Amino acid sequence: MKKALITSDQISSKIIQLRGKSVMIDRDLANLYGTSTKTLNQAVKRNLGRFPSDFMFVLTKNEKTKVVTNCDHLKELKFSHTLPRAFTEQGIAMLSSVLNSDRAIQVNIQIMRAFVSLRRMVITYGGLKRKIESIEKKYDAQFKMVFTAIKQLISHPPPKTKRRIGFHGD
Repeated sequence: MKKALITSDQISSKIIQLRGKSVMIDRDLANLYGTSTKTLNQAVKRNLGRFPSDFMFVLTKNEKTKVVTNCDHLKELKFSHTLPRAFTEQGIAMLSSVLNSDRAIQVNIQIMRAFVSLRRMVITYGGLKRKIESIEKKYDAQFKMVFTAIKQLISHPPPKTKRRIGFHGD
């Protein structure tokens, strides 16, 4: 078996959430492919028809600022005059047809595996979250009965009868 060019963890750390989608920034992709960002974007520009808005989009200035602020590895983008492009999973798959190198193909395979792994993790997390919520509901109902009983005991203390002190000959 061939040694992987890039680990899944290296790729997963570069996947970010923008506009409700999991995306990778052009700069990160260029680094993974072993090319410059300029070269990657030129190939994309020559084939814009392959990249509809659900495959790739250009970040707004606000999005760029947020990405630079939240992602330490993208801090160099702060000084870039051009707005970066974000590629969805489908856009990254399309990049393999635009970038015709063996490395691009191998890296794309690894990226697709990372996206699949991320999707599985989200599904597992969602299932775990639902299970915890159902357990909370179940036990909340049981504890509610206990707390209700305790409140009743506290709110209605039994009437106190005063004991008389001393000897009484009833």
